[in-house]
Amino acid sequence: MPSLPRRGRFATLAVALALLGAACSGPPATPTPALPSPPAAAGETPTAPAVPTPALAPSEAARAALSTSPVADLHRIQHVVIIMQENRSFDHYFGTYPGAEGIPRDATGVPTVCVPDPRMNQCVTPYHDANDRNAGGPHGAANARADIDGGKMDGFISQREAEQQRTCADPNDPNCGAAGTAVDVMGYHDEREIPNYWTYARQFVLLDHLFQPDASWSLPSHLFLVSAWSARCGSGDPMSCQNDDGVPPLPPDFRPPRPRQAQNATPPPAPTPFPPPTYAWTDLTYLLHARGVSWAYYVFEGTEPDCEDDATDCMPVPQRVRTPGIWNPLPWFVTVKQDGELSHIQPIERFYEAARNDTLPAVSWVAPTNVVSEHPPALVSVGQAYVTSLINASMQGPNWNSTAIFLTWDDWGGFYDHVVPPTVDQNGYGLRVPGLVISPYARQGYIDHQTLSFDAYLKFIEDLFLDGQRLDPQTDGRPDPRPTVRETVPQLGDLRADFDFSQPPRPRWCCRQAST
Repeated sequence: MPSLPRRGRFATLAVALALLGAACSGPPATPTPALPSPPAAAGETPTAPAVPTPALAPSEAARAALSTSPVADLHRIQHVVIIMQENRSFDHYFGTYPGAEGIPRDATGVPTVCVPDPRMNQCVTPYHDANDRNAGGPHGAANARADIDGGKMDGFISQREAEQQRTCADPNDPNCGAAGTAVDVMGYHDEREIPNYWTYARQFVLLDHLFQPDASWSLPSHLFLVSAWSARCGSGDPMSCQNDDGVPPLPPDFRPPRPRQAQNATPPPAPTPFPPPTYAWTDLTYLLHARGVSWAYYVFEGTEPDCEDDATDCMPVPQRVRTPGIWNPLPWFVTVKQDGELSHIQPIERFYEAARNDTLPAVSWVAPTNVVSEHPPALVSVGQAYVTSLINASMQGPNWNSTAIFLTWDDWGGFYDHVVPPTVDQNGYGLRVPGLVISPYARQGYIDHQTLSFDAYLKFIEDLFLDGQRLDPQTDGRPDPRPTVRETVPQLGDLRADFDFSQPPRPRWCCRQAST
């Protein structure tokens, strides 16, 4: 496939930046009032009320919804688009959304949860944060365990403060909190900062129990998104793989984090590149290829929006269509190479073209670049504008009446969330992240309370295009030693409940765009 001219490659980014003032043109919205956030008194014992584990089975409402969405009607959907953004928890974006299981609060709206701040010796309640740029916190496997803290959900501030002491060499770095002040992991946004996302929730479906598939960071999360597993393999044989959701083999273009250097200081020598990884276990593209189902993985060119394992800040590295990275792991899957499908990994411009020209594949994944990713310190507004442009392209194109868009964020990014993740196997689930379902058949204003994870996306695709074939070593024709067939765990809900196929396709409407 011929490459796009360089000018075209940067046009999409220019459009996304021009969308900075974008706002959805849905029905008028009434902003939810901000929650008050009085600090705890000095010397107050820093405790956080226990929170029950969420329900581990589909709700009665979801079962009723499924009864009206038979499998035959599911095939009105012919195009599935998964848009992955970065590093936000559910409470951070939708903690005050009406009707969702958000931040616990009393009858007067005051939060009834708080998280201890060891540095300030007080317990900090969630508070409204109007800042467009956030810092977040460390978000590796060890940080997830510490944040969850056996179900207390109280480690967020201490993890951020410890990370500051470990990696922040420059006190003026925007990723570092000033000494003696609170960090922003307890802050939340609402309709004032993310009006488009809240409008999508009102117009379509909000998932309020969507969990990371694993309690770890970005690379394992992206591996789970395409394969329902994260592992380390000794060879190209899928049976050589062993479970690893902490730090699976890193791509060679990735670099470990470096402390920020003082101005005019001599930079440290570049680290030795990692050897190329081999992801030999079976992924979803193998099943799609076997059935002749089209797919594409769209990469927005730019810099890598995350750091190794758990760091908040590191030196940027290039992300190119044919240069794999933690946001673009499919080139290192043995199946993708063997099936001759590396060309299915394409620049983001191809997505806009396909949406416009009636050539969307059956399954699309869309990965960001740093500036549009919402990964701190990237601006929330720029990420929202970019996502809006993707959704607008789908809505305006000829495939809208047969499209389902799943929008989510890959991990919690160190931000507070109060819901204890359920345990389905040794890997997860991880913390709760936002999720939206956008489709002409999506139920309007529906909040899905089912327990879900990214495995539900794979399950939906498998039901739609593969007659229910799972990534199951016993039946998929390419066995590997994965510990769990994730799509079949009893806790996992069913995304079909979010659709009403008895209704005609809802008319398209788009978020209006600011002029360039």
